Amino acid sequence: MNAFEIRGGKPLKGEIIPQGAKNEALQVLSAVLLTKEKITISNIPDIKDVNKLIELLEDLGVDVKRLSKDTYEFTAANINLDFFHSQTFKAKGGSLRGSIMIVGPLLARFGKAAIPKPGGDKIGRRRLDTHFLGFEKLGAKFIYNAETGFFNIDATKLKGTFILLDEASVTGTANIVMAAVLAQGTTTIYNAACEPYLQQLCKMLNRMGAKISGIGSNLLTVEGVNELAGTEHRLLPDMIEIGSFIGLAAMTESEITIKDVCYNELGIIPSVFRRLGIQFELRGDDIYIPSQKSYEIDTFIDGSILTIADAPWPGFTPDLLSIILVVATQAKGSVLIHQKMFESRLFFVDKLIDMGAQIILCDPHRATVIGLDKKYQLKGIEMTSPDIRAGVSLLIAALSASGRSTIYNIEQIERGYQDIDTRLKALGADIRRL
Repeated sequence: MNAFEIRGGKPLKGEIIPQGAKNEALQVLSAVLLTKEKITISNIPDIKDVNKLIELLEDLGVDVKRLSKDTYEFTAANINLDFFHSQTFKAKGGSLRGSIMIVGPLLARFGKAAIPKPGGDKIGRRRLDTHFLGFEKLGAKFIYNAETGFFNIDATKLKGTFILLDEASVTGTANIVMAAVLAQGTTTIYNAACEPYLQQLCKMLNRMGAKISGIGSNLLTVEGVNELAGTEHRLLPDMIEIGSFIGLAAMTESEITIKDVCYNELGIIPSVFRRLGIQFELRGDDIYIPSQKSYEIDTFIDGSILTIADAPWPGFTPDLLSIILVVATQAKGSVLIHQKMFESRLFFVDKLIDMGAQIILCDPHRATVIGLDKKYQLKGIEMTSPDIRAGVSLLIAALSASGRSTIYNIEQIERGYQDIDTRLKALGADIRRL
């Protein structure tokens, strides 16, 4: 098992470029299965979850060519449908939660698919009902085999229909959209997710010949077409990385410039960090964060304690709540963090408490943070990363702490963050891989 050893308490300085968006990559890479023509995708992050999906596409018969470090060419002309029932597919698909995203395209183009029960983060139950209820509305039939652990889905002829999603699931919406683009007739999806990454997928599909309207809203209309063509697509920068770097700069009193952030696609993320008292400015399309000795948490207008909660877009993304929590530990003031979507994502706070943070875990969904105002520095400890976002939060805490910290199970961090130790070293961080 690999680990990071960090000697913290050192301000960083320099420029950093965010990687391509992981969550967008898992959607648009799956969309290459919708056509036999060539698709070129750039700004792909070199991270484990994305590389596993690319490898899975190759196993399915997709011709994959790597044109540069972040650019690939995909041609899905010859798909091996028998691969669905192999043990290799079960092992690879089961270890990657993003593998669920290939189901919609396969149903649309070939009328059938199978998928092992996906894996992923240990952050609580993450159900797949939204995906399957949507497929069922389009005419698919599915059976879960508890003995083999496979979902088998038959969709010989998908027909457009009205679908009211039970939740505004990003991956669920994306999967249903990809299934509907080749279905017969018109599909209307209400309570659809509208995240920038889903908008990117819809725009890419339209360039391929799909007819999707309502992009950016929670009401999508998809007119089915007979076939799709190839296209070129570039991923947005990863908004979770951008938020992580803003938090890192504040915690470590660092002067950092985050390059090419596509600011207009960040929604309320910048304003939430400002409510923590973090100062930064937009320079062109770069975010410049000056070195700050302290930052003070805002309150509500009536003076009551600020609550930061996750919500479907354009609300605050749940993937950044762990970052907000750790950054608040060194702020002046208090904040209630309310993680609504996942019941186990706050359980990493025991590590922060061991480091000296003042946090009250109210229940699996809520934690109150009493900021130390940097009067008491966190201290380095040994810890283990439970999931991607908690792992990076602990990494940020370690970089701000006095003494040495060791973080184990960094494979979780590297599922979502490309070359994170190398890029932090370039800013002056004292971090090495064990």
